Amino acid sequence: MFDNLTDRLSSTLRDVTGRGRLTEENIQDTLREVRMALLEADVALPVVKGFVEKVKVRALGEEVMKSLSPSQAFVKIVNDELIAVMGAAFEGLNLAVKPPAVILLAGLQGAGKTTTAAKLAKWLMENEKKKVMLVSADVYRPAAIKQLETLSGEVGAEFFPSDASQKPVDIANAALKEAKTKFVDVVILDTAGRLHIDDEMMSEIKELHQAVNPAETLFVVDAMTGQDAANTAKAFNDALELSGVVLTKSDGDARGGAALSVRMITGKPIKFLGIAEKLDGLEPFHPDRMASRILGMGDVLSLVEEAERKLDKSKADRLARKIKKGKSFDLNDLKDQFQQMRNMGGMASMLEKVPGMGNAMDAVQSDAGEKELRRMESLIDSMTPMERSRPELINGSRKKRIANGSGMQIQDVNRLLKQHKQMAKMMKKFSKKGGMTKMMRGLGGMMPPMGR
Repeated sequence: MFDNLTDRLSSTLRDVTGRGRLTEENIQDTLREVRMALLEADVALPVVKGFVEKVKVRALGEEVMKSLSPSQAFVKIVNDELIAVMGAAFEGLNLAVKPPAVILLAGLQGAGKTTTAAKLAKWLMENEKKKVMLVSADVYRPAAIKQLETLSGEVGAEFFPSDASQKPVDIANAALKEAKTKFVDVVILDTAGRLHIDDEMMSEIKELHQAVNPAETLFVVDAMTGQDAANTAKAFNDALELSGVVLTKSDGDARGGAALSVRMITGKPIKFLGIAEKLDGLEPFHPDRMASRILGMGDVLSLVEEAERKLDKSKADRLARKIKKGKSFDLNDLKDQFQQMRNMGGMASMLEKVPGMGNAMDAVQSDAGEKELRRMESLIDSMTPMERSRPELINGSRKKRIANGSGMQIQDVNRLLKQHKQMAKMMKKFSKKGGMTKMMRGLGGMMPPMGR
């Protein structure tokens, strides 16, 4: 997300920081570039105008002109205003009501409501330790009910059965009644979508909203529709009081116009981003961290939180103890690290959050990185248990057999062994410094795919 905008703004702001002093003229030139970058990112015109004007007023004021480092002060202003446009701070879910708290998901057809319902259930169970029930009130698409039932099983949430012959309000009331008897904390209600906003849909969802009195009413919208996402959210909010927005498919949106437009146009915060098809592909929306990512400054906090959530800490601790005892880091351990990296979304997903690594994204596209990890795992799988635990045994004839068994070349085996040797050396170094456990638990020994 924001790939194009990040490239443009990073380049523009680098030009600014390369200047000894700022003048009104070069600030105007920079703002013209910023304006073009935002428009190309499909940010709504009123948002662009307001943003550029605020940056201009502050940049031409004493705050910058009298600063010891004017260019850095200017970058800080751009960062501050990006945060302000997107909502200042993460606004969590308001679930401080008598249980069960109801989260009603609304949106157009194809926006990803059903998958988002399951992702949100998983997030609430893992991060908020809530007992969650999923309910489908989409009586127009029986397949949606079945889909939600399947997803409920995958994430381990309660599921309330419904069918196309029932009325949405009756389904919701019956679900709430059962949720109380099962001591459910949160009920997530998936509603019917339409191809466009119409009176019938609005009337139905208003009736449903009134019946369940949700703690949260979240509008689920496809980020790839750009500023149209913000306009659709506003039309929905005018008819139904929303509490927030979930932007889905944000990993497929290189522009980011929706994220920069939604808050200002609707007055409602973005609460979550859908970042992948996998059921753990949902992350809270932190405007300050997102602004940092947009400006190519990374997002270490999100990376660490993701590592804490997704990495297998028992494996990390086990490896740390093994290395501390003086045992070597073998190819089984290396394979574990590849799997940990995949759990983190691959190399591209991680680089996006590492400060100063934005330019490396082109070199490590997610598909290529994923393919490379699987190739290396395939090589390890072609080895005998003895070869995996004692890589030093792998001689020329063994390399040939391993390459043939995996459908690759001897050069690929050599690259893998070189990568392993470098990793083993690093592990040994960290164990001597006593930082092994900390490193493993923090980042899971993650490493980039080997060069080809």
